[in-house]
Amino acid sequence: MPTAPLLFQSFQMRGVVSRNRVVISPMCQYSAHDGHLEDWHLVNLGRFAIGGAGIIFTEATAVQKQGRITHGCPGLWDDSQIPGHARVAQFVLRHGAIPAIQLGHAGRKAGMQRPWFGNGPLNEADFARGDMPWTPVAPSAIPVAEGWPVPHEMTVAEIQTLIGDYVAATRRALAAGYKLIEIHGAHGYLVHSFLSPVSNKRTDAYGGDLQGRMRLPLEIAQAVRAAMPDDIPLAFRTSAVDGMPDGWQLEDTVALSRALKDLGVDIVDCSSGGIAGGATSARGAKRQPGFQVPYAERVRHEVGIPTIAVGLITHPEQAEAILVNGQADLVAIAREALVDPMWALHAAQSLGHDTDFATWPQQSGWWLAVRAQNSDFYEPQTPQA
Repeated sequence: MPTAPLLFQSFQMRGVVSRNRVVISPMCQYSAHDGHLEDWHLVNLGRFAIGGAGIIFTEATAVQKQGRITHGCPGLWDDSQIPGHARVAQFVLRHGAIPAIQLGHAGRKAGMQRPWFGNGPLNEADFARGDMPWTPVAPSAIPVAEGWPVPHEMTVAEIQTLIGDYVAATRRALAAGYKLIEIHGAHGYLVHSFLSPVSNKRTDAYGGDLQGRMRLPLEIAQAVRAAMPDDIPLAFRTSAVDGMPDGWQLEDTVALSRALKDLGVDIVDCSSGGIAGGATSARGAKRQPGFQVPYAERVRHEVGIPTIAVGLITHPEQAEAILVNGQADLVAIAREALVDPMWALHAAQSLGHDTDFATWPQQSGWWLAVRAQNSDFYEPQTPQA
């Protein structure tokens, strides 16, 4: 039997084994109600499991109510939110994928507009829709940009409460059935804002030099790891660079990743940007395919920790090459999965791994195989850019 493409070989972290190396990246849907997941989330995430992905992330989930990016973002700050997450996790697991969750706090970007209303600070039109503002928090009282609200500078006591809330949300995530937890330390949200010298001007133990600015993320990682069973892996998403001369640099990400590895973090998810505006996916300069892959490669080789590559990865051959070239251990698909929720299954066909639909859900695979056998015109679908 020929060896499967690396993209479709299993990958193990602690006691969790993914059926392949395809990750569905966390993608905000802005469709929760008071932090609760709805039917939309079950259907949206469930289709990726049916579509053959190996690991499926629930979107950024707030550990505090005031930590939501928008009024439509989900949370795990209350036990009442566990059942909605459990529906998603159990469905994903039943269909062969690993249910994963990204825990975060939006920090000085909290309480902003849903993107289809502008993706900026709330305004009168949002108030009329019922989306009322609250005071965001940050390491320092520095707004995201001109016109954004000035955040409250967190006290040390508030920082300690935050760490406890990360632990509580972790326990709820485990109760819901998630098998992989990721700390969101990217895109200008609270953890990232402590790391970056652009947004962190503190003079106490949580600011100043690199060690001070890394203190909160490391304390969160340590506390979350301690609250998790040994067989459940922990990931950390980083903005590997701020993209600003005076901001967070790739060398800083390497140092952070070393410290995270020492604390028991199992994999680093390498994104970028977002400290002074929208994340890379929302706005900014035109990006090239795989533009963030070198960040994952650098961390993987210099730190010796597994990495996830993400960012305009759209084609199966591109994803396979990233793995074959040793640039990352897992490949995250995001917006392309919204175009084609069956991306993983189509990718397997494109790479010659599953030409008889054997890995498709039995409810559909059997008759697709029959169609292929009896049609002179059938050609496997290739995911499009």
